[in-house]
Amino acid sequence: MTDSDAAEPSDGGEGRRSGPERTADGRYIVVGGRRWRATDPSIPDALRKELVNELMAARRAVSAAVRTTETAAARARVNDAKIALGERGRAWWEEPEVDDQRRRAGAAILTLVRSRGPGRSICPSDAARVIGSPDWRSTMDLVRDVACELATADGLVVTKGGNAVADPRSARGPIRYTLATAEP
Repeated sequence: MTDSDAAEPSDGGEGRRSGPERTADGRYIVVGGRRWRATDPSIPDALRKELVNELMAARRAVSAAVRTTETAAARARVNDAKIALGERGRAWWEEPEVDDQRRRAGAAILTLVRSRGPGRSICPSDAARVIGSPDWRSTMDLVRDVACELATADGLVVTKGGNAVADPRSARGPIRYTLATAEP
């Protein structure tokens, strides 16, 4: 089993879209005779499409940034999108450990805010739906905690009512996440 950036992820839903051949258990797609981990089929379709679109944009950024200082940032975007989609990290069909869920939550948050672009935001429930569907509500505290860490380390901004929150850990009620600045 290998992970790759070469295969387009597929949602695994019957009849939702055609895609590459799948193994009988639906866990892998088969491209050129090789197996690649399929996208987590529990991700809601609209969010899956958004993650895939960001993955494709990140892949284009990698191609455009060949041998420049922007290559590492573009590759990190690809990696985050693949983790968010469930194509890297702990397999989506296995029981996740807390560290695995935290890593996937961080990747989902960053991928979604990058996808939406500067000045646009996501709701914490968007990331929770990516990592925890159909029981996404049980992951909300984890998503909020991970976002607080990203707010101090990775340029994520936690907002309430459109204004940045000084202390994300004390924010209560409806909050949103956005990027502090545009990324490559």
